[in-house]
Formats: sequence, C-alpha cells, structure tokens
Amino acid sequence: MRAVASGDRTAFRHLYDATQAKLYGVVLRILRERASAEDALQEIYVRIWDKAADFDPGKASAMTWMATIARNRAIDILRSARTAIGASEQDIEDLPAETAEPLQERHRSEELRRLLACLAGLDEERRQMILLAYYRGTTREALSRRFERPVPTVKTLLHRGLAQLRECLGHG
Repeated sequence: MRAVASGDRTAFRHLYDATQAKLYGVVLRILRERASAEDALQEIYVRIWDKAADFDPGKASAMTWMATIARNRAIDILRSARTAIGASEQDIEDLPAETAEPLQERHRSEELRRLLACLAGLDEERRQMILLAYYRGTTREALSRRFERPVPTVKTLLHRGLAQLRECLGHG
C-alpha cells in the first residue's frame, strides 16, 4: 500500500489484480446489478489510489480498509437511488458489513458451524426470512410480499428469530 501511496502504478496494478474479485463481490452483493457494480468498482479504485496515503496498517488490514471503501461507496450509490428501487434508509443501514481478515478464518468457520446449527433449530419460515434479510439483503417490504405477512409481523419475526439465534449462540 505504501508503494501505491507513492504513485507506483505497477504496485497499484498488482493490488488491483489481487483484490478486484473480492471488492467486486462486496459491491455486487449490495448493488445487485453487474453493470452498476462494475461502474462502482472503477470509482472505488480511483478512491483507493487517491487515499492510499491515508491507509493505516495499525487500524486494519489493507483488504479490510479497501472493502470498507467499497461498501461505503456502494451504499452511497444505493442511497442516491433508493427511491427508484424502493429501499428505505433503515434497509440500507441494515446491510451487513463485509470483513476480510484471513487470520480469523478458522474462528469464523467454527462460528459458522455453530450458526448453521442454530439456524437449523428455527422454523423454516423464520429461517428463510432471516437468511433473505441478513444474507441476501432483502427488504422487509419484499419479505412481506414474499411471505404474505404485514411488514410489522415480518419485523417481529426477524427480531424474535435473531433473539433465538443469540440465545442459541450464547450471546444473549
């Protein structure tokens, strides 16, 4: 990252080659349109180039820092277009954060196994709602239409389902 900050285009090219697939995935997950994600990715790498000197390895890994830039830019794009897609501000704020800490991979896989076991303990409808809402980013309004339930009921089911998961995972 220091080389990129000093204007080294070769270092930037290597950085791009090593990270573009991951950052594209972050952006695509939020924007859900390939063309929009590709356009956003170009803007994101311009920001990374411009702000490389601001990177602090004491605060986060380079990947986490870049994923945060990508996520924030994708959310900004989504916010500017939210009226066109019908998403509320709360739905956008509720988008899950991306993390990219390879050293924590083992810990995450153990947590994932525990989470999957806890998800299996939920009834099918609640499990599907939680996965759609927090993994796919589906809005509460879209869940309401899909499950033919009022939005307040969907919110209650999600809240209770998350409480069950927290309890199962020993976090509540």
